[in-house]
Amino acid sequence: MRTFLAFLLFLVLIVVSSCRKDFSTIPSFGKLEFSKDTVFLDTIFTNIGSATYNLKVYNRGNKAITIPKISLENGTSSNYRLNVDGIPGKEFFNIDILAKDSIYIFVETTIDINNVTNPLYTDRILFDNGNNQQDVDLVTLVKDAHFIFPGRNPISMKIDSLTIDGQPTTIKGRFLTDAELTFSTTKPTVIYGYAAVPENKILTINAGAKVHFHDNSGLIIDKNASLKVNGNLNEKVVFEGDRLENSFSKIPGQWGTIWMRAGSKDNEIHHAQIKNGVIGILVDSLGSGTSPTLRLSNTEIYNHSNFGILARETNIEAHNVVIGSAGQASLAATVGGSYNFTHSTFANFWNNGIRQLPAVLVNNFFVYENSSGQEIIETRDLKAANFTNCIFDGNNNIEFLLDKVEGSLFNYNIRNCMISFIDSNNSFAGNAEMNFTNNPNYQNIILNGLADFRNTQNEDFIIGENSVGINKAISSSFPFDILGVSRTNSPDIGAYQHIIFD
Repeated sequence: MRTFLAFLLFLVLIVVSSCRKDFSTIPSFGKLEFSKDTVFLDTIFTNIGSATYNLKVYNRGNKAITIPKISLENGTSSNYRLNVDGIPGKEFFNIDILAKDSIYIFVETTIDINNVTNPLYTDRILFDNGNNQQDVDLVTLVKDAHFIFPGRNPISMKIDSLTIDGQPTTIKGRFLTDAELTFSTTKPTVIYGYAAVPENKILTINAGAKVHFHDNSGLIIDKNASLKVNGNLNEKVVFEGDRLENSFSKIPGQWGTIWMRAGSKDNEIHHAQIKNGVIGILVDSLGSGTSPTLRLSNTEIYNHSNFGILARETNIEAHNVVIGSAGQASLAATVGGSYNFTHSTFANFWNNGIRQLPAVLVNNFFVYENSSGQEIIETRDLKAANFTNCIFDGNNNIEFLLDKVEGSLFNYNIRNCMISFIDSNNSFAGNAEMNFTNNPNYQNIILNGLADFRNTQNEDFIIGENSVGINKAISSSFPFDILGVSRTNSPDIGAYQHIIFD
C-alpha cells in the first residue's frame, strides 16, 4: 500500500511540474502584430463549412507576454469557430507568447443564411481589453442555393444508392423529380451524390446557371434521357465543385463526372465551363443512327484529375472546344465510335504529376480478362475520327496518338491541324497511322509548331501573334471563334482567333 501511495505521489509531482511555467511573463501591452488585419473566408454556401484559415499573432518584444483574453466580439453566438494554439473554442484566457515568438489562430465557419440579416457576415477577434485591446476582422460572404441531396433510410440512416437498369449500385444519389428538371439562374444548384436524369426525361440547364458538386458527386443521364445545356456567349453555364474559396479554384478531382450512360441521346452542351472534376464528361452511348450522342460547342473543359472527355464507343460532334489539363488525357476517344471535332484546342499542360497519355488518344479496342484470367482484346469500328483546324499540344513529347488494333474499321482524317509529336526514341517509326508525311489521311499538318498560348498555367489558350497557326485553317461552317470573334476571313487554327498580347 505504501508503495502504491508513493507511486501516486510521484505521478502527481510529474503532472504538476509539467503544467508549471518555466518562464515568467508580463501582461500584453497592446503591441501585438498580425499576419493580416482581416481574415477573408471567401464565399461559402449556406450550411456548408468553410475551409480552415490561419492568422499568425506575433510578439516582437524581448519579453514573454500573456494575453489576458482572446475572444470573438459576437461571443458564443458567433458563427465563427477558433482554435488558438491548439485549443478549440470561442473564448480563451491567459494565452502566453514567448519573446520574439508567435502563435497560430485557425478560423472556420458554417453559416445558415436564414439566421443572418446580411449575407456579408462579419465578426472580430478581440485581443486583450481596455486601452490595450486590438482586433482582427473576419469577413465571409454567404450564398443561398438550391440543394439536391440523396435520400436517407429513416431506420438505418444510410444514404440511398441509385438503382440503374433494375440493379442496385453503390452510387450514392437519386433520380431527379419532374420539378427539378430545370436548373435556372435564380440560385446556384448544389448537388450531393449523383443526380440522375430518369429515362425519357430531359434536364435543361439555362444560360448563366451555376452547378456545384460536392465530393464524389455528379450528373448521370440515363438511357433515353437527355441533357440540354443552353449557355450563350455572355452567360456561360458553369460546372465545378462546391468549395468557392479561391484556394480551391485550381484543385482537380473535387467532384466526379457528367456521365452520359449507354442509351442516353441527343445530349447538347453549348457555352459551358466544366472544371476541377475527375472526368469532365464521360460518354458511353452510341445514340441514334442519325444524331450524335453529344453535340458540344463553345465549351471549356479544364483541370480534371483523369480525363477532360472520356468517350467509349460513342458519337460526338464538336466545334470551338477547349480541353486543357488532365491527369491522363484531355480527350480519350476509345473503343471505336464516331468523332468530329472542328476548330478545337487540346492543350494538356498537366503539372500535378507524371502523365502517361497524350493530350488526345484515339483507339478502336478494349481489353478485359476472361474467366480463365486470359487477357482478351476486342475491337470495335472506328467509323470516324475527323479533326479539322485543331491544335494538339502540351508538355509531353507525344500529344496525339492513333492506337489501332486490326480487326475493325479505323477511319480518320486529320486536316489543317497543329500537332506536337516528338518521337525521340523512334517508337512509332513503323506505325502507318503516325506517319504524317506519307499518309493521305493527313493534310496540311503543322508538326511541332509554336502555338504561342497566352498562359498555359492559367488554362489560357488564346494564341498570340507569334503562333504558326495564324491564317492556316481551312474555311469551315463555324464563322465565329469561341469568344464570338469572326473568322470568316483568314481563319486561325484552334478554338481562338489570335490576338496581340499586352
